[in-house]
Amino acid sequence: TLKENGIKPSPDRPTSWRAFLRSHADVIAAADFFTAEVWTARGLVTHYVLFVIDHTTRAVEIAGITTNPDSAFMAQVARNLTDGVDGFLRNKRFLILDRDTKFTEHFRSILEAAGIRCMTTAFQAPNMNAVAERFVLSIKRECLDRLILFGTRHLVRAVDEFVRHYNTERPHQGLAN
Repeated sequence: TLKENGIKPSPDRPTSWRAFLRSHADVIAAADFFTAEVWTARGLVTHYVLFVIDHTTRAVEIAGITTNPDSAFMAQVARNLTDGVDGFLRNKRFLILDRDTKFTEHFRSILEAAGIRCMTTAFQAPNMNAVAERFVLSIKRECLDRLILFGTRHLVRAVDEFVRHYNTERPHQGLAN
């Protein structure tokens, strides 16, 4: 038995974050924002890009691009992600989020209603969402930092092209290349 082998009962057994991620990878996704500066007729405008990444396959879905990630935008994104037919999170149980205030209570409640538990990272602990942070580093270094973006459509096209490359052609060190 477990007790005879010195293993504590399940509620008393400590589980590290790394062990949790490894054992549940197939039902975990992570979400985060990154920003991109775009030249428009009004001048330089900051766009917020929300993406979700699957921990098992490293597949990325761009959930939305906006200049104002308000509560209504976030609620619509949550509904799209949890759609029963083609929502990116339809087979997921956990979504790792940082403590960004853009992840509103309404956004979280829509996810919770769909059976997805929001796991919030510790304060100022980007390593707890390392898979998502690595994608941000990749898209910025390999794509966005090399472009001067003129208009929202240019940003959308650049991000879509990079995500298509990332999902189909690019090797991933986390997946043994």
